[in-house]
Amino acid sequence: MPNVNPLVSVTVCVRDGIDWVDGCIESLTAQTYRPLEIIAVDDGSSDGSKEKLLAWHQEEGDIPIRIFTQEPKGLSAGRQLAVKQAHGEWVAITDIDVRPEPDWISNMILEIHPIDSQEKVVAVTGRTIFEHAGDVVSRVRSVEIATKYRSRPRRTSLANGPCSMFERESLLGIGGFNPTWYHAEDMEVSLRLIANGGTIVYAPDAVVHHVPEIESARFLAKRRRDARAHMRIVRHFPRGKRLGPELDFIGSSTFVLTVFPLWIMALATGIPFLFSFITQPDWSWEDAQSWWQTQLLLVTLGLMLIHEFVLWRGPLGVVNRGAIKQGKLSLLTIFKIRNLTLRWSIALWQGLFLGMNDAIRGTNGHRKLFRKNKK
Repeated sequence: MPNVNPLVSVTVCVRDGIDWVDGCIESLTAQTYRPLEIIAVDDGSSDGSKEKLLAWHQEEGDIPIRIFTQEPKGLSAGRQLAVKQAHGEWVAITDIDVRPEPDWISNMILEIHPIDSQEKVVAVTGRTIFEHAGDVVSRVRSVEIATKYRSRPRRTSLANGPCSMFERESLLGIGGFNPTWYHAEDMEVSLRLIANGGTIVYAPDAVVHHVPEIESARFLAKRRRDARAHMRIVRHFPRGKRLGPELDFIGSSTFVLTVFPLWIMALATGIPFLFSFITQPDWSWEDAQSWWQTQLLLVTLGLMLIHEFVLWRGPLGVVNRGAIKQGKLSLLTIFKIRNLTLRWSIALWQGLFLGMNDAIRGTNGHRKLFRKNKK
């Protein structure tokens, strides 16, 4: 039986996030739950984040704050260092660009007790609200994340990185965070905990706020990393062998993936017709209709109709329509959403190919495809 008020160690890692350090630590010191300690790790920052973090170091007082530094090794390595240094029975994780509400830890602690004999609660995950700054990128991200949480069940498959808490003993029992993992370390440990017989519980009232993602380059880089890491997750936890609930936090990415191929197919079928029509200006429309490549034009139109359906209906449509509602409806806004969605799709495909390369080479946390026989 867990303690009524177990010590919770809240951990956060940073690399080059100097503008976010104070806001994050302030929100952690404002937590209402006790007993609490804060552990922050600087992962080789070069922008002054390390010095700003060290200024918060104080091991005495109501909430001890301990700061650790390391060479740039990645988020998984930073989280693992924090877990090893933690004194708490439970270890919470968040991100430096996140601002937890004061009762974040308190609301997660309420969920650590199982409701039946089938549950062994080893992690509790809260809800992340992505703020938006009025631009298309942050509006799309805000709506997408809100949509993912809307129908999330109590028992979930993912303890999200910005807003979760793990039983330290169980976390270390499955090896914790492997420093070789490239991104998606939260999903990897979540599925390992479930495979080990654990239960992850969703606590919707345990809320944290993420700063707006206002730069398209940063947004696309993150989606590329997501797709690249997802390749490792799929390899290590194939659907037929995966225990527990289905992955419930994939969101609209599956539909976004279809956008780029649809554009490619539409261009491939339409270019021959357009080229012939342009290079033969004496053609009449009747000639064009009788030409066999008119069939390709019909295929192109069909593909574009499918593209429109994907953009504005289904899970991706919910995101795009929601992003428009948060802003001002205009042709420019629609164009920006189309442009972002296409680039998002390209980024996902890039990530998948990078993930395939990781799998072939056995790098970034992948098991090697081919193992040499030991003599």
